[in-house]
Amino acid sequence: MASPLGTLAAGTVTPVRRRTLGALFAVSVLALPGAGAYALRDPVLRAAGAALVQEDALFAADVVVIATGAGPAGVLEAADLVHAGVAPRVAVFADPPDPADREFLRRGVPYEDVATRSRRQLRALGVASVEVIPRAVAGSEDEGRVLPEWCEERGWRSVVVVSSSDHTRRLRRVLRRSMDGGQTRVAVRAARHSRFDPETWWHTRDGVRTEAIELQKLLLDLARHPLP
Repeated sequence: MASPLGTLAAGTVTPVRRRTLGALFAVSVLALPGAGAYALRDPVLRAAGAALVQEDALFAADVVVIATGAGPAGVLEAADLVHAGVAPRVAVFADPPDPADREFLRRGVPYEDVATRSRRQLRALGVASVEVIPRAVAGSEDEGRVLPEWCEERGWRSVVVVSSSDHTRRLRRVLRRSMDGGQTRVAVRAARHSRFDPETWWHTRDGVRTEAIELQKLLLDLARHPLP
């Protein structure tokens, strides 16, 4: 079976492919010794971080949707977008309790799932209209399947999706595929307070882990879907 890198190398190298392949090379720079590699390190690694990030121009939308995994940074960004007049409401994905959550509830311990906590935080930040998308999702592919149907059911014609910065390019690709040809316009926005900083990600173990995992997922997405 051909590797994802082999698949990418077989065809025309688009600008997006060049950036992601360059990012893969950049990660390897971390392991290279010598003064020459050190001099190149920071610019190359910044390019690697930037390869994961891609946003759309903002427009007036019907709703801001917080993607799964966006965390508190996504809540803050969504609230800021509402206050800036981008959209009048925010939506979060349902978060059904898992076995540990159910055990907390059985023992009488107060427990908030992610959706409930996000709604409470949004209202504390002054967002009056908060909706729950009544379908649990496990990741980007699920979001790509659920979001078009939900927008059609609600009659929304424009949506801004807020995600963690490291996830924006891959999520944008997924949503472009799933919503292409539909009536809902979509834009992806990076949460400004995301833990991942494309300018300094290699300074922390968490940043290195995030870069490696997200880059691998992005390369796999490019291999499976060569067109943007």
